[in-house]
Amino acid sequence: MRVGCTRVTLDSVIAELEQGASPEQIAADFPSLQLGDIYTVIGYYLGHRAEVEAYLREQDQQAAAVRQILETHLGDQRGLRKQLLSRRAAQQNP
Repeated sequence: MRVGCTRVTLDSVIAELEQGASPEQIAADFPSLQLGDIYTVIGYYLGHRAEVEAYLREQDQQAAAVRQILETHLGDQRGLRKQLLSRRAAQQNP
């Protein structure tokens, strides 16, 4: 979820808040956010904490799954790169 018409995510604002940042500090850290939007996010979070935290946990799980897929895929590409470089070196030094 994004805040307002920005690219700032809900979890970014909540993380700042949980680290003790004031709404004004959050606005300074994310200049694209309006202070009113930050207060709205905080109010919604405080009124729907269980739902927001469930959403954030789900986002973390999805991100971990994507990281796992990428690490698996990139691991295969690293091996392929080594093979290609070895093959090139063998061809250049017969």
